[in-house]
Amino acid sequence: MVQRFRSFWFRFLRLGLCLLLGVILVSASAIGHSIFPSRGIGSTFPAIAATPTENLLDQGRQAYAAQRFSDAVAAWEEAVTLFSQQPLQQALALSYLTAAYQQLSQWEIADRSITQSLERLVTVPDSAQKLAVSAQIHNTLGSLQFARGQTQAALATWQTAADLYAQTEDEARYFNCRLNQVQAQQSLGYYQAARRTLTGLEQRLPAQSPPLQVLGYQRLGQTYRLLGDLAIAQAHLQTALNLAQQGNLAPGGILLELANVAQGQGDWEGAIAIYQQASRSNDAEIRLKAQLNQLKLFVQQNPDAARNLAAALPADLGQLPPGRSQIYAYINAAQSLLQLKTRAETETAVRLLAQAIQRSQALQDTRAEAYARGYLGHAYEISQQWNEAQQLTEQALTLSQSLNATDTVYQWQWQRGRLLKQQGQKELALSAYRAAFEALQSLRQDLVALSDDLQFSFQDSVEPVYRELIDLLLQPEPQAGLPISSPPLSARLTEARSVLEALQIAELNNFFRTACLEAQQVNLEEISQSTTAIIYPIILPDRLEIIASLPGQPLRQFTSAVPQADLEQTLLTWRQNSEKRFTAPEGKALGQQLYRWLIAPMQNALVETHPQTLVFVLDGALRNTPMAALYDGDRYLVEDYAIALSPGLQLLGPRPLQETQMAALLAGLTEPRHGFSALFSVNDEIQTIQALLDSRVLLNQGFTTTALVQQVTNSERPIVHLATHAQYSSNLEDTFILAWDRPIPLDELSSLLRTGDQNRLEPIELLVLSACETATGDNRAALGLAGISLQAGARSTLASLWNLDDASGAYFVSQFYQALAQPQATKAAALRQAQLALLNHPDYRHPAYWSAYVLVGNWL
Repeated sequence: MVQRFRSFWFRFLRLGLCLLLGVILVSASAIGHSIFPSRGIGSTFPAIAATPTENLLDQGRQAYAAQRFSDAVAAWEEAVTLFSQQPLQQALALSYLTAAYQQLSQWEIADRSITQSLERLVTVPDSAQKLAVSAQIHNTLGSLQFARGQTQAALATWQTAADLYAQTEDEARYFNCRLNQVQAQQSLGYYQAARRTLTGLEQRLPAQSPPLQVLGYQRLGQTYRLLGDLAIAQAHLQTALNLAQQGNLAPGGILLELANVAQGQGDWEGAIAIYQQASRSNDAEIRLKAQLNQLKLFVQQNPDAARNLAAALPADLGQLPPGRSQIYAYINAAQSLLQLKTRAETETAVRLLAQAIQRSQALQDTRAEAYARGYLGHAYEISQQWNEAQQLTEQALTLSQSLNATDTVYQWQWQRGRLLKQQGQKELALSAYRAAFEALQSLRQDLVALSDDLQFSFQDSVEPVYRELIDLLLQPEPQAGLPISSPPLSARLTEARSVLEALQIAELNNFFRTACLEAQQVNLEEISQSTTAIIYPIILPDRLEIIASLPGQPLRQFTSAVPQADLEQTLLTWRQNSEKRFTAPEGKALGQQLYRWLIAPMQNALVETHPQTLVFVLDGALRNTPMAALYDGDRYLVEDYAIALSPGLQLLGPRPLQETQMAALLAGLTEPRHGFSALFSVNDEIQTIQALLDSRVLLNQGFTTTALVQQVTNSERPIVHLATHAQYSSNLEDTFILAWDRPIPLDELSSLLRTGDQNRLEPIELLVLSACETATGDNRAALGLAGISLQAGARSTLASLWNLDDASGAYFVSQFYQALAQPQATKAAALRQAQLALLNHPDYRHPAYWSAYVLVGNWL
């Protein structure tokens, strides 16, 4: 009996827990991309049947691994009953049940199961077996907490599980539990902590067995990909691939991740080549995933190749065993086929989705059925069969609501809104769009991290919800320039502005791959309303809408009938011309055209209310626009107003800089480093500031990451001035500040500054980046600039949109700080004075010298 008991625990704590290692760690509905493969190292151990009850646990694990979650529930519920007199085994079975119910989105039952599991565990005497089971139960509890949005609790629970795994000397499960913690740390915005955790795991890997090294490096690569560090991800995945080939281990999953990294780097050809290599795998699931990912890329790049690949898909799909993976593969294939927009591919897509519905019903997988019905409704939407589309969409919505699956509820509410709008039912459409918007607002996980098994992108699947709701709210258009006095219209203007602000924050969260941007909310309308106008341009497909909050006025709406494509092309050309120093006539003409669209509609209102400062909450391509250089045919906009940018109402509480000591921390590089050229003007720039302000200087070898953190932490200087190379890109990996020891990624810089800021009595009032640039035509690049104030805790950021002339830059810095030191000066006014000084200088009159400077955040 003792021998059989030991055999039971050896088999279920080594085979069972390892098999569930990949599928139980983190819920697919929570952070999809971070799901670890179900074929973990433990699945190499054979199952040995012992008793009927143990067979039930085996059956449940096999069903779970195949994503037949209802079958897993049936087996494990029966096992729980049969284990009624064996509390430790019953606690383990209940933790398995929790994972299955979590996958089925049956949250209350999952909560109840894990609670019962913990209660049963308390009754068991201490032993090595109890320690191992306790680790498993806490790991499952952490997964459930994370899926429910209780990220801080999940982080603590996973720490408990990791400590327990360490006591059992179970390196594999310890490693994976720590990776779960990285996901929670990243979601909470604890980037430095996440990187320290990853560094510690990397140091442990060389001492592990070859299979664990392969798995470990693969998962490190996957995690770094999610953090946006694609180069590091690629290096780890290549290490995993080399080790797998040396050990004759299947490399299919590693190849898929490498291809995902290549795709993230914009290397389409490289990604396709790796997918083609993975498509030759002996593993049917790996092979099919590679084909589906190829198809998705071909749809965008080579439609003819996509059609050829699609022809073989139905037969390949049938090779997968029944389960959620198979259903999602059907849906994924259908999504790509629908994008080809041909009758034959559309008909095939409809058949695949119909099969997905049948298979999800057979598995009693309500979540998968909701997806299948919803996307079938989308297929009918594309073919303009409104009745069928709406019926299927309502069914998908009902199923998702029954699961409280907010991440899918928003999709079907959005689809419902589109259908109602097409049928002319505007008020009902508005109601559906509002429901979709509210569902998005309630989602706490990063939306970009939804499952790889379903095609998802923020730009295609989230951003349009906000923009289409704004479009509806701003119709019908009132006569331009007239106040909105009707309560319903006034309320809609306020609502449209709120939706736009929510979009700004959602874009920043998506850019930083986190959902933790939380700044103190301050109502901009309560700040200096007698002297400030707050302007919200909104780019819509057929027009430019402007909502303006003017001093002493209700919200007003202005409209310019310019199509989005024309506006964006004009903005791009104007930006390019603004950077060149010898394009004055053409640049002025383009600036004048943009002035007619952006400023002229409200010019009379501005004259009537005479604000001193214009604060723009910019949208899309406008973020890269040098607003100061807008031209009315006689004067530039900066000649009449101080100008600032804001990411919306989500600001740290502003206060005048004059209330604090005028002192600065200066850090800069004059020598070439890491492939970047020397900045010869930095010495002059620093000396100029030192002559004006009490300063502490970190120069060249003194400007290291560690030194910066120490100075930010120990100093109460309200100004941090970084005179070094900086770059903003739509790729977070290519967005950085250059220190002596290494480039500091933007998210890490934000974390460094925030860490120091938390230990200061006074926050950073002004962060100056004096040698930075954003990529021309990269609409999302400026998100990094817009978000750094919020994420780093700096109240304001002063930066430039492009590289600037050394001499003019030094002159600007001198003029800016001299103006800032004047009594009652605001940051926006100091910026304007410095720009005017350049504009009036005979050598620097062209906008290339002065219009690139932008102030983001608190303008006071």
